[in-house]
Amino acid sequence: MNLLEINHMKKSFDGVEILKDISLAVREGEVVSVIGPSGSGKSTLLRCAAMLEKMDGGELKYLGERAAWEEGGRCVYADKRKLKEIHKHFGLVFQSFHLFPHYSVMKNIIDAPVSVDKVPRKEAEERAVRLLAQLGLEDKKDAYPYQLSGGQKQRVSIARALALQPRILFFDEPTSALDPELTGEVLKVIRELAKQHMTMIIVTHEMQFARELSDRIIFMEQGLIRQQGTPREIFESPNDRVREFIGRLTS
Repeated sequence: MNLLEINHMKKSFDGVEILKDISLAVREGEVVSVIGPSGSGKSTLLRCAAMLEKMDGGELKYLGERAAWEEGGRCVYADKRKLKEIHKHFGLVFQSFHLFPHYSVMKNIIDAPVSVDKVPRKEAEERAVRLLAQLGLEDKKDAYPYQLSGGQKQRVSIARALALQPRILFFDEPTSALDPELTGEVLKVIRELAKQHMTMIIVTHEMQFARELSDRIIFMEQGLIRQQGTPREIFESPNDRVREFIGRLTS
């Protein structure tokens, strides 16, 4: 079953095409890594999929439900009630954490379940405690973001996304703001989620990680998907442009 389906997605900023024609489908339990040079449209793809940016054209579907589609030469979105339901299907983890600095770790995690999903506070707190234990942060529930390392902040942001019990998680370069040691902490968490068959789309520059973890890798450049396939296909039978890109990163 496809959790996410994107058909002919297009997006421009100030007349510059960032996404030219993107189509992809993601199955339940699949881990998809998106690689490519800076400026290729990877993060814009995630932001449009998560409806943080409005598409200019194309179709966006979650679990078969249309969130956006083309009508009369423009992109229209479902009504607010439908979009609120669709939003529950996914979570987003940013490269820069986006934690509330004046909230404790616990409050950062339970805020959306309580205020948006109307989960009883006790249930939300119990859920948060389980997630913090799973992510090795059980002793940090009363800490504030300024008291945490970068790797701990990113793990809290992952816990916050998981607290809403999404069907699919988007990661936008989750380790780009971290040094190598802290990067390892976060990649370990993502590996554990993959073992639990969490559906994930991960924009990353970590080639070895993408190779080990992904069911499928997508290479983007200039707003288009230039090649996609299994890690073996991408790393052992790349087209010339992908070979050049991977060679530059791994040499």
